[in-house]
Amino acid sequence: MPVVLCGICPHPPVMVPEVGQGRDSEVSKTKEAMLELGRLVKASGADTLVMITPHATVFADAIAISALPELKGDLGRFGAPGVSFKLSNDLELVKEINTDATRAGLMTVAVDKELAARHELSTDLDHGITAPLYFIRAAGVNLPLVHISMGMDPFPKLYSFGKSLRDAADKLNRKVAVLASGDLSHRLTRDAPSGYDPAGQEFDQRLVELVRSMNVEGMHELDPGLVERAGECGLRPIAMMLGTLDGLAVQSRVLSYEGPFGVGYLVAALLPGEPESSRQLENKLYERSDEKFTQKRAGESFPVKLAREVLERYFDGPSDMTIDPKAVPEEFAARRAGVFVSLKKNGELRGCIGTIEPVQDTIIEEIAENAVSAASRDPRFYPVEEEELAELDISVDILTAPEPIKGLADLDPQKYGVIVSSGGRRGLLLPDLEGIDTASEQVNIARQKAGINPGEPVQLERFEVIRYR
Repeated sequence: MPVVLCGICPHPPVMVPEVGQGRDSEVSKTKEAMLELGRLVKASGADTLVMITPHATVFADAIAISALPELKGDLGRFGAPGVSFKLSNDLELVKEINTDATRAGLMTVAVDKELAARHELSTDLDHGITAPLYFIRAAGVNLPLVHISMGMDPFPKLYSFGKSLRDAADKLNRKVAVLASGDLSHRLTRDAPSGYDPAGQEFDQRLVELVRSMNVEGMHELDPGLVERAGECGLRPIAMMLGTLDGLAVQSRVLSYEGPFGVGYLVAALLPGEPESSRQLENKLYERSDEKFTQKRAGESFPVKLAREVLERYFDGPSDMTIDPKAVPEEFAARRAGVFVSLKKNGELRGCIGTIEPVQDTIIEEIAENAVSAASRDPRFYPVEEEELAELDISVDILTAPEPIKGLADLDPQKYGVIVSSGGRRGLLLPDLEGIDTASEQVNIARQKAGINPGEPVQLERFEVIRYR
């Protein structure tokens, strides 16, 4: 059996005594559980340790795997440069993982010295590796390491990568222990580093129980809105790790969970057993994703359906983009308005382009033009590719006419968007954006977007939006 142990481990540097300087006692449960996990790795008979981290180089469209002969890192940026690591890389396994993943239609990138230099990428082990590795090493583990960055693909593709990892180890007759490094919600308390959201506690409770019961399909079904609000960094590495266990009976042991600093720390050990047909979940996950996409499309509003249809036609090549007037609801038939079209993939912005005031003859044309622009002309992103369409969440914001205001007192960042103008420079910020809680923050960001310095006088306008999903 190529996979002899899997585990979930958090990565707060403060749990390392040389970093915590006494505060590590506040995560004593996590420390004890990490040592237990290390002992399980030691006893597993693994030839190689594979660790998946959310904090190394992450590509939007590929999974990065370190391909340097030697992997080094320390906790210097957390005040403990003496806590350092130097490990051999299992390059044979790295090569086989890349080969198997590519054969399965998954994108991977081998980050070697040349690629890292060309793109100015760090090759140091990040704290997602070094913090948990401190305890694994303390348990007497001294194995070659394969260092993998999490992918940004949907859950089923991440799960498939895990299967490719297992297949690669099997071909080399390599026994591997696979650890997913990730913290749960960063928003558990009022003083949490990412602010407070009650969704954080709900997410953590649900995920811990799903891990305890090894309910992979339940993890796949977690509401994306809940996951986003929780502010976690562990679900994607966990999905990749779970794929290595596909088709196997698994004994799940939750070793500890606590959240003393407003961040959830879960330590779990997953012990693989005999093959079990009911645990062959890869195809089921893809089928369920297709069902959810069909359901999502059925529930989309007219503006969003229009934007998606336009993008599908766009990728089909030059064609008539005319929309049948009979298919247009009366409320949109004769209107003109500014429109913003936003594209998100796996909860992350993938493109957003809009117009403050209408520039097309109809609102239908405005939506169509801005949908194509969001997919192909947003300078912050590479153009969207056709195969991404099914993974995109689309929203359409229709703007009311801007009205002048006297100052910040006339703004409410949850209700109103803002336009900041000075001379020929103009910056806009939509309302109800995550992380923007005050009018002052809203105006400052709009200033930055327009290139207007903090001290320069400006004219302020506000507007409202109707957001369609």
